[in-house]
Amino acid sequence: MDIHHLQYFIEVSRFNSFTKAADHLYVTQPTISKMIKNLETELGVELFDRSHRKLVLTDAGRVILEQAQIIDKAFKNLQTELDDLLGLQKGHIRIGLPPIMDADQFIRILGDFHHKYPNITFQLVEDGAKKIEENVNQEELDAGITVMPTQEEHFHYFSFMKEELKLVVPPTHRLASRKQVKLEELEDEQFILFNKDFVINDKITTSCKEAGFIPKVVSESSQWDFIGKMIASNLGVSILPYSVSQLLKEEVCVIKVVKPTIEWDLALIWRKDHYLSYATKEWLKFIQNALATP
Repeated sequence: MDIHHLQYFIEVSRFNSFTKAADHLYVTQPTISKMIKNLETELGVELFDRSHRKLVLTDAGRVILEQAQIIDKAFKNLQTELDDLLGLQKGHIRIGLPPIMDADQFIRILGDFHHKYPNITFQLVEDGAKKIEENVNQEELDAGITVMPTQEEHFHYFSFMKEELKLVVPPTHRLASRKQVKLEELEDEQFILFNKDFVINDKITTSCKEAGFIPKVVSESSQWDFIGKMIASNLGVSILPYSVSQLLKEEVCVIKVVKPTIEWDLALIWRKDHYLSYATKEWLKFIQNALATP
């Protein structure tokens, strides 16, 4: 049995005639008669009482007609839904964003996409890169932004920003007037870092170890603006992406770090070998084109 059997049965019931139903469906009368006979054979019941001049539904036919109409309506609704999706008239996309990044450019692109596809909705989830990767891998997010390197065996990725991390200190700090500092010079400093959900925490800690010391962490936070307030209050120093350091409203000094220079590389990730909705596919294509444009 397929949907056409049920649709033909519904039309024959509506016209009480094989001939009229066939004309309406633009098929031959023998074709529709054979369809109904096959359906009766498969179900093991007679659908019509053929002993009258006009076709009459049997008791079984009335029960099956009721269910056939429900199935036909659901099938038509399904086709409408698919047409909407294929036409990108609807959809919902879940995206993970690390609160450490400057999201202005991302939000502008999101606005452009919304203008083009106004019926697609978004759920934006702020979290550290580690948690974002975990949630994308577990299908709780469709895509997310993380720090490279990522788990290439699990994710496709598109790298879109690479920049240096800078030392950020209060104006009264002993290094405030310097243009650059070696990382080893920070051995005795009190550090304010992002918490351990953030890949940048690992990157800074690893770089410090390579420079010969383990950083003394006085505080951790998940919010860059809160870190800026703590630096301005002389609670410690931090190492932040240059773009983030430029967002700080407090009076601070931003200094280049050398030997080693510390960089981060932001990338958009999505799962390999996993179904992506039409809306998500179009969004990924849209944002990659936008980010690749100078």
